[in-house]
Amino acid sequence: MRLSVLQSPSPAGDIDAACAALEAALRAAAAAGADVLVAPEVFLPGYNQSRIADLALARDGAVLARLSAAAKAGQTALVFGYAEALEGRVYNSALCFGPDGQTLAQYRKIQLYGPREKAIYFPGDAFVTFDLAGRKLALLICYDIEFAPHVAALAARGVEAILVPTANMMPFTHVVRHTVPAMAANHGLAIAYANYCGSEGDLTYVGGSLIAGPHGEVLAQAGEHPALLIADVPAVDTARVSTQRLDFRKI
Repeated sequence: MRLSVLQSPSPAGDIDAACAALEAALRAAAAAGADVLVAPEVFLPGYNQSRIADLALARDGAVLARLSAAAKAGQTALVFGYAEALEGRVYNSALCFGPDGQTLAQYRKIQLYGPREKAIYFPGDAFVTFDLAGRKLALLICYDIEFAPHVAALAARGVEAILVPTANMMPFTHVVRHTVPAMAANHGLAIAYANYCGSEGDLTYVGGSLIAGPHGEVLAQAGEHPALLIADVPAVDTARVSTQRLDFRKI
């Protein structure tokens, strides 16, 4: 499987600019033969916006239809974060359109981060898995990936790669340097982690988007500037897979 990750500044509330950025990145990812492109958390309308509730999007709206059409045109799956409006609530959600433009997965963030997110969003309460290019995949969002029980639960379901829109800000550089590769290695699956770069309001993002292989190897990683990462995920070497889940002794 060939994964691609978009690292970008926030569109800062400009939804048309966000869609244009995703369309351009999809064209590049498709030209490189990627199976899927992963973009940052709440890319529509931007993570640190003051009008999230006003700019939240319904699943059946024209904006998401535009991105569905882009995935179909590029014959490349697209994963992105967005503020989802549903029945008077707002969710921090991630959506995956398949290479035919159809919805493959919709996920709502379980682990809301900090008082701001908890004031804006309702939490999700379920994992989502789906098949793409002959592999079983799952979605998590940002803080979710830092909780080993969530990663372990997905690995136990046979997930081979987790696609993670994120908005990781300073000073949490350890997440891109250590936490994500360690989660991949400990659970024997790949992780594609798509972060922002630059600043948005009072936040400075750490960048460092990466694609980690199933043994913790960093297959591609961005610095502090915009980037499009592309990497092939190798087959799992069963001799190197952690046996922690089988060996664990609960005391």
